[in-house]
Amino acid sequence: MTTWTGVYSGAQAAQGEAIYLERCAGCHQPDLSGGEDAPPLAGAQFGAKWNDRTLGDLFERMRRSMPLDEPGSLTTTEYAQLIAHVLRRNGFPEGASALSERPAALNDIRFVTQRPGG
Repeated sequence: MTTWTGVYSGAQAAQGEAIYLERCAGCHQPDLSGGEDAPPLAGAQFGAKWNDRTLGDLFERMRRSMPLDEPGSLTTTEYAQLIAHVLRRNGFPEGASALSERPAALNDIRFVTQRPGG
């Protein structure tokens, strides 16, 4: 399974956007472009960094280090919602089901920047 197979729901991404604007946009910018001390969460640089890694890797990175002032302070559901928002903003398609909040399940989903057949 990859990020191109519709691994998050639209409702989940919308919930993630609200959390992002409240807890993340101050450093990563509202458009996910990154800031002076925060890397971008959308675009080519982000894609190159995470390409062929798993969403479990991304989840663990976020859980261990974000938000910067209170790492690990969000729930597993909120971290999954944030990932759904990031996936949507990076142009990955939504699906019918919400992205799992279980790291083991997220390890089965590869972040792939190149659209299959493209």
